[in-house]
Amino acid sequence: MWSELERLVEASMEEWNVPGLALAVIQDGEVALLKGYGVRDTDTGLPVTTDTQFLLCSITKSFTAAGLGLLVDERKLDWDRPVREVLPEFRLHDPVATERLTVRDLLCHHSGLPRHDWIHMPGDLSNAQMLAALRHLAPNKDLRDTFQYSNLGYLVAGMITERISGRSYEEFTTERLMKPLGFQHFGFSIEALAAAEDGARPHATDGDKRHRTPLSPIRATPAGGINASVADIAKWARFLLDGKADGRQLLSASALREMTTPRVHIGRSEYAEIGDSHYGLGLFCEQYRGERTVAHSGSWAGWSTLMTTLPARRAGVVVLTNHTPGSTRAILTYAVLDRLCGREPIDWFGRLAPKRKQAVAQQKLDKKAAAEVRHSGTRPSHPLEDYVGDYEHPAYGRIHIEQRADGLAWRWRGAEDQLLHRHYDVFITPDRPTIMYPSDRTLTFRYDRQGHIDRVEVPLEEMVEDIVFRRVAAGEVLDPAFRRLCAGDYLHAGRVIEIRLDAGEQLGMTIPGQPTYRLLPAGGRRFNVETLEGYGVEFRRPSPEVVDAMVFHEPRVTALAPRIAKT
Repeated sequence: MWSELERLVEASMEEWNVPGLALAVIQDGEVALLKGYGVRDTDTGLPVTTDTQFLLCSITKSFTAAGLGLLVDERKLDWDRPVREVLPEFRLHDPVATERLTVRDLLCHHSGLPRHDWIHMPGDLSNAQMLAALRHLAPNKDLRDTFQYSNLGYLVAGMITERISGRSYEEFTTERLMKPLGFQHFGFSIEALAAAEDGARPHATDGDKRHRTPLSPIRATPAGGINASVADIAKWARFLLDGKADGRQLLSASALREMTTPRVHIGRSEYAEIGDSHYGLGLFCEQYRGERTVAHSGSWAGWSTLMTTLPARRAGVVVLTNHTPGSTRAILTYAVLDRLCGREPIDWFGRLAPKRKQAVAQQKLDKKAAAEVRHSGTRPSHPLEDYVGDYEHPAYGRIHIEQRADGLAWRWRGAEDQLLHRHYDVFITPDRPTIMYPSDRTLTFRYDRQGHIDRVEVPLEEMVEDIVFRRVAAGEVLDPAFRRLCAGDYLHAGRVIEIRLDAGEQLGMTIPGQPTYRLLPAGGRRFNVETLEGYGVEFRRPSPEVVDAMVFHEPRVTALAPRIAKT
């Protein structure tokens, strides 16, 4: 059995250009095989060992769910407890979902929120900042309508662990799960992995060429940030069979049953041997050739992992690699499951290797198609300097646009690069497939009725409308001395319009018969009228010391109100 598997490991690693891999097999409740293959880092050439730490990615979710299960066992939590009862500061965009979302909903990806992964993926926000961002993220489904994978949901789940236990997620998970199971080589950050004596490094393939890629952090730690060795994850897979650690019941059978019971239907596999897939609490619930499987995979820039168990046979397999993309983890997992079940092995290598070649060819076709739909020969509608400035979204942060000799460039939360002009007012980020970067994202600049560039739209979450970054106020409107010049009385159609400074030296506008409106700085000498979408005012300044008129910009009218001279 094992000699055939060895040959398959070697062939799969060669076909998918995988530098390093660690494999564990559990049979009859015991670890039957632990082995490392290849190198943990192509720069050093050091071999993968059974103690080599890999980024587990989303296998981490099973730890988060099990940790909450411990709190349920202790009657400190209920799976159906509303999140807001534990985290009063928790808010979603939908106020009804805010009040009704439960811990169970978080753990089975049932919030109505799509991934919105570019909130956490740059790795520059704290847990509190990411939690605060949730209220500004558009949902695309109703609560409990359908399965939508959410790393941010698991971030919240980890924060619930912290609030109830009074410990950090890392400390709780270490003391309550990892130490009782005898974990030896693990950590909770990319910095810890970098410092590990025996730590793997990520690699990614673009087409047929492999690259060593930078270590990218997963700051939403409860969703995917644990590092561990295959020797330790073999203990974890074994634990998920019965909830026991060293013969002692660590996690109750009831909590384990909650985790491994199908809760939400995901979809149906293209392969009849797998069939329908469901999600439990922190685990995928599927079947393979008629046998029930419980599993979780993980992927990140340069990493690919898979942990699968056969509960009825007290068996399982773990595959950890320092490479993306690829089907190596699935090929080896199914090969082991076939042998553990005594079945004639399916040639998964023969099925999936042609798909790799098709995918590489498809990449070339897609790039050609993207070039063909571009409207060549077009120009931006404005001079490039008009696009320069800062644009902001309350959750996604601030985009800075600057002009360079060869066009526009952008800077956003650690990413900085030249923008390519696609056509008209659409620019595009470069393709960086081997690093954590928003490749091939269009930036569509829009302008208001007066022709001022006032926003940029970016598809950072494909399941909702483009994320709109509003232009940040700049220019004279930010100068208190200019605002003081603007204060005064203006005449329009026989009505006196009062412009006054408040205690904070912000402008307000009072029109007879109407409430006082705040004037919000927009750009240059322009202000938007708060609460009136599409309404604005602009002050005319013929000389440095004089503001002599105010221009109204309304949806249907542009009107001039001269200043009333003081007598």
